[in-house]
This record gives sequence, structure tokens and C-alpha cells, in this order.
Amino acid sequence: MFKVRAVSGVILVAIALATILAGGPVLIVTLLFCSVMGMQEYFKATGAAEGRIDQFGKISPLTAAAFLGAVCYYVLLFLGQEKWYGPEIVLTLLLILAVYVFTFPKYKAPQVAAVFFGLVYVAVMLGFIYLTRAEENGQITVWLIFLSSWGADTCAYLAGRAFGKHKMAPVLSPKKSVEGAVGGVIGAGILGVIFSLAFNGGEMMAVYLITCACGALISMIGDLAASAVKRDHGIKDYGTLIPGHGGILDRFDSVIFTAPVIYCLTQLLM
Repeated sequence: MFKVRAVSGVILVAIALATILAGGPVLIVTLLFCSVMGMQEYFKATGAAEGRIDQFGKISPLTAAAFLGAVCYYVLLFLGQEKWYGPEIVLTLLLILAVYVFTFPKYKAPQVAAVFFGLVYVAVMLGFIYLTRAEENGQITVWLIFLSSWGADTCAYLAGRAFGKHKMAPVLSPKKSVEGAVGGVIGAGILGVIFSLAFNGGEMMAVYLITCACGALISMIGDLAASAVKRDHGIKDYGTLIPGHGGILDRFDSVIFTAPVIYCLTQLLM
């Protein structure tokens, strides 16, 4: 299992490198694919579509409205139509509510809420990777998202194995420790400094350090939030798409939270 996980991890990193370096249509299509798959996993986990949806299975009218909203949102991202981002999300909510009304009582209100939440939680938040990449110097700053999520996760794991004694969230994630979390934040900050030295001669060292450290903190909340949903619904993994890692949400849970924060911090500090 460790070998499978390691190979899958290398492939995943390679795909991330290739798509982010390419940017443009390649990145937008990749993110849309990840969003749709992640939304399916979330809908299955929460029973948002009467429990009938599986990873490649049936799509209900309710979830179809959310998928359509995700596609339209990514088209707007690609076209750079910033003024339409908010209205498009609201219009998708109206479409979801229209399905709810005209198929009543097929769906319950909690399902409607879960479907709309899945759209925002997965598709909209992942879209901030593209928004960060599309900014000036985005080909550099976009990597801070992964340094402060996947990098922090690795540093937290190593620190937790070496020094972990105090449980951070024993119910949600018994293996995570306070010492590991501290190590993850410090490690992400150090990675930010190294990244700054490598790509801009250290001119933005303090900013990169702060950005990665803050991103690391948020990434841990994202990881625990995804775990909370799984615990609520009694599942171990969201899916099986990535061998050894689970589903899209299992691998991108921290990235989903980190991407909007890194985008905002780069706008504010850079």
C-alpha cells in the first residue's frame, strides 16, 4: 500500500506541475474535472442526491444543476469575466431551488443545501488556483498554495512522528498532534523562504514566509473539516479515484481551503 501511495503521489505531483506550468485551457479543464469529481464525491458522502449517485454513476436533476453551474463558472474564469462570478453563483442557486420546487417533494431542504454547498466548497474554492495563476507573477505565486498545503502536510507528518505527544483533534483525526501542527506551520514558512530565495533572490522573503505560514494554518482547518464530514457520514474515504490516497477530496481537502487564502494574501501583500 505504501508503494502504491508513493507512486500515486509522484504521478499526482507530476500532473500538478504540468497543468499549472501550462496554465490557460489546460489548467482550467483540469480544475473543472477535479471539481466535478470532487462534487460527485461530496454528494455521494452527504446523500445529496437521494444516495443514488456514485463516482461515475447517475446524476439527478438537483446535482445536474450544480454541475452546470460549475461548468459556467469555469467558463467565466477562463474568459476573465470577474463581474459575473457572483451573479453566476446566485443564478445557480436559483436554478437549484427551481429544481427543488418543480420536483417537490422529491428532494428535502438539507439536500438542496448540501448541493449548493458542494458547488461552493469544491468548484468555487478550487477555482482560486486558476485565479492566482492568472495574476501578474501568478506562475510563481500559485506554487505557494501547494507549498502551504502539501508542503505543510509533509512537515506536520514528520514533526508529529518525531515529537508528537499532545492530540490536536482526537475525535476527528487521532494521529494529528499539536507538535505536528506547529512543525507544519514552521516548515511551510521555511519552504516559503527557500522558494523566495530560489525565484526572486529573497526580495519577498518575509511576505512568502508569512503567506505560507498562514496558508499552512488554514490548510489544517481544511483537512479537519473534510474529516468532520466523513465522520458525520461514517465513511473512511470520499472515493477511490487516486490509488492509495482515496478520492479528489481526500487529496485536495487542504488545497481547497488554502487556495482562496493564498489568493487574498497575494493580493493584499504583493
